[in-house]
Amino acid sequence: MTQHRPFRWPQPLQGNRQEIWYGGDYNPEQWPEDVWDEDVALMRKAGVNLVSLGIFSWAKLQPAEDSWDFDWLDRIIAKLGAAGIAVDLASATASPPMWLTQAHPEVLWRDERGDVCWPGARQHWRATSPVFRKYALALCRAMAEHYRDNPYIVAWHVNNEYGCHNRFDYSDDAMRAFQEWCKDRYGDIESVNAAWGTSFWSQQMGDFSQILPPRFIGEGNFMNPGKLLDFKRFSSDALKSFFRAERDVLARITPDIPLTTNFMVSAGNSTLDYDDWGAEVDFVSNDHYFMPGEQHLDELAYSSSLVDGIARKRPWLLMEQSTGAVNWRNINYRKEEGQLIRDSLAHLAMGANAICYFQWRQSRSGAEKFHTAMLPHAGEDSRTFREVCELGRDLKRLGEAGLTESAVAKSSVAVVYDYESEWASEHTATPTQEVRHWTEPLDWFRALADCGITADVVPIRADWDSYEAVVLPSVYLLDEGQARRVRKYVAAGGKLFATYYTGIADGDDHIWLDGYPGAIRDVLGIRSEDFAPLGTDTEGVLDHLDLSNGTVAHDLADVITSVADTAKVLATYEAEEWTAMSGVPAVTLNIYGKGRAAYVGCRLGREGLAATLPDLLARMRVKGFDEASGASVLRVERVRTGGQERFVFLFNRTHRDVTVDIEGTVLVTSRATVHDDGSAATLKANGLLVMKR
Repeated sequence: MTQHRPFRWPQPLQGNRQEIWYGGDYNPEQWPEDVWDEDVALMRKAGVNLVSLGIFSWAKLQPAEDSWDFDWLDRIIAKLGAAGIAVDLASATASPPMWLTQAHPEVLWRDERGDVCWPGARQHWRATSPVFRKYALALCRAMAEHYRDNPYIVAWHVNNEYGCHNRFDYSDDAMRAFQEWCKDRYGDIESVNAAWGTSFWSQQMGDFSQILPPRFIGEGNFMNPGKLLDFKRFSSDALKSFFRAERDVLARITPDIPLTTNFMVSAGNSTLDYDDWGAEVDFVSNDHYFMPGEQHLDELAYSSSLVDGIARKRPWLLMEQSTGAVNWRNINYRKEEGQLIRDSLAHLAMGANAICYFQWRQSRSGAEKFHTAMLPHAGEDSRTFREVCELGRDLKRLGEAGLTESAVAKSSVAVVYDYESEWASEHTATPTQEVRHWTEPLDWFRALADCGITADVVPIRADWDSYEAVVLPSVYLLDEGQARRVRKYVAAGGKLFATYYTGIADGDDHIWLDGYPGAIRDVLGIRSEDFAPLGTDTEGVLDHLDLSNGTVAHDLADVITSVADTAKVLATYEAEEWTAMSGVPAVTLNIYGKGRAAYVGCRLGREGLAATLPDLLARMRVKGFDEASGASVLRVERVRTGGQERFVFLFNRTHRDVTVDIEGTVLVTSRATVHDDGSAATLKANGLLVMKR
């Protein structure tokens, strides 16, 4: 298992008690100084106690190579601190100033065709540039030296959203770094050739100097899958190396200030291996922006549960979210009434001990001027600011009740997510481009919630094998070590759910032979000899498959041709004879050692899984299953450390009124009405209830 840095959480300002941190990014440099006092006063009114400063301030802090200006930052930090508002101070290295890129254009990253990413936005730097590293670390040293004794700084915010725009760089600096990375990983070029399968298409290399990044190879051509997978691993590691360099400079000078950087964990974002990065920070932070539509709450809860898994159930900080619309979608939908508070408390329920936004005051100019903020263009006389103030009061109440001394209660079910399986499944030469790893874990999380189970979402490196039941949802890559782990878990009595596209390839993306899912075929008791892609892009092809249990498969199905004597077929396909799929097993259950292993051999989606799971959960004897009442409410519990007290969060997952039982002392309600006799409450759309029992 990966060694994690010791956990360290931002401590309150001297004389204050530990509270739930509340605030957001603050960019005072965008405003005249006569606005600052108004900002501080309104922050106090809203209950803000933490702001992030200096994230994109390099050009203002260092206006030229040989000049520095900390005066403006000193003044605003002093104003905030005097008002009891702590500072999460950025290293300010996220985007270089124009003077630097003008003098050193070699720090700019290049795309796969070799074109330069010119200044004009942000993150236009390459992680492997020794020149850029020299300037960035000089800024880190200057920042740390200047603020080493400032009593108002409670955390370092290192850089910002690494890889958001500069994840891949194909420059010569990156090429040399990739060659060294491969040398460290494999030792000799023969091992690289074996891992990448270079005997295919005459790609053998005789020397590490022949290793190139996956640069442009012509429209419609196919990149070597092993090289592409390793380049994604390398790119995550290259940015991590840059982060560690920044972190270590800051830590040497200010050893008592904890450090973090903001991840971008969401259901569909796999920019970096965030679980690997989670070992490198003193505490985990995340930026999460809502997915509009009916899956808004479920996707948010899923993503936050994954952050909780990355943090190993230690407190984490929600660094960014939006009060309403963002600015970067084709259509920037606003949040519905109540969602500002509901979303924040859902993150809190899933383990966050800090709730922050981008940003405090909505910008008048620039690319993010239409991105909503805590203080919108409309000012304090607005629904947004009133809800921001209401949320501040709710967080203060929950903090006083002891929520910060609790952690998310462990679920009976773990849904496993694997960044490398997602990267491998993104290749352009697969059975179908409609299947990726990331969609299946989210579907399982939602379907389990429909059955009354709020699952934990855990990275594959975490201790998933300590759960009563485990879901491996399209975990495409399973190396021999993980396959052994699966066998040991089920043989000892574990309850495994696995799906199509699981255990197909090893860690080098080499296919396990003799039938799918080769890595754990014995555990599941089935053998599939082919994939049956399902699509709508060509007239006359098979676009779906009906199952005997009433559900429907889309996108992909396994052609299961043999079932072990220890396995039972629970559902088959019902199809016309020409398809050769009628009667083929679709859902099975196998006895393996002391445990049970269920297999869902097709993509059923959230609805199909929700209809299939009641029978499976009953047969697998999974605790906490409640088909009758679980669909309308998302339930999360946090348990107080060293005690029996529990904080129970109930969220309405629907747009209709839902009635819930009162289980203890009601601490917070939003869009909810407690009945006169105190035994129940009605939650409106986006409504919630927090109780302590």
